[in-house]
Amino acid sequence: MNAFGASTYQNIKCDIIFGHLATGAKLKLDGLRNRYACSMLTLRETLNRLASDGFVDAPDQRGFFVRPVSVYDLIELANLRVLLDCHALRLSVATGDTNWEGNLVATHHNLHPMEQRMLVGDQSQKEDWRRYDWGFHLALIEACGSQNLLSLQAVLYDKYLRYQMLVLTYRGEEAVNEHDAMFKAVLERKVDLCAEILEQHIIEGPYHTLAAFNDKSILPG
Repeated sequence: MNAFGASTYQNIKCDIIFGHLATGAKLKLDGLRNRYACSMLTLRETLNRLASDGFVDAPDQRGFFVRPVSVYDLIELANLRVLLDCHALRLSVATGDTNWEGNLVATHHNLHPMEQRMLVGDQSQKEDWRRYDWGFHLALIEACGSQNLLSLQAVLYDKYLRYQMLVLTYRGEEAVNEHDAMFKAVLERKVDLCAEILEQHIIEGPYHTLAAFNDKSILPG
């Protein structure tokens, strides 16, 4: 896929993740071609790639649809994140250098003030908070030494993020404390403690998200 096609892919994927293309909606080619200013060939290639990555469904001879959300899918994504993130974290803690530590400090410095503002009721920048949250989680594992692992984790995170952006939930002080505890444990190279906190952090998220979905009655089983 060329650079223009890659841009179209990112734009459509972001619109799916952030709910601008509704879950289950049919993706009409003519409308999408105008919306994203791309050729029909680029659009078909993009939608096929999004189908391969799990953001779009393409049933035989029925066109393209935004993939629906479900309880089962959310829980499965969380369990897969535990496997990949915790493994990558252990590798990073074992091999990360001072540059890795410096980047981790910077991402935590960006995230922590945003979380403090949200704790006192300012939730006007939730999408920015999610961006900083992702930056911190990526910094935790990016010294794992495996590009394949990081690529798989990025796709999983995007799928997981889609659920969170549908309701923009926030677990509050509990999540902030988990981030702080992970940050300190990583700098102290306490690998088992890091992995334990990260697993708890990932597993707790879906239950909070599911409660919000149930309140809005928008998530099927």
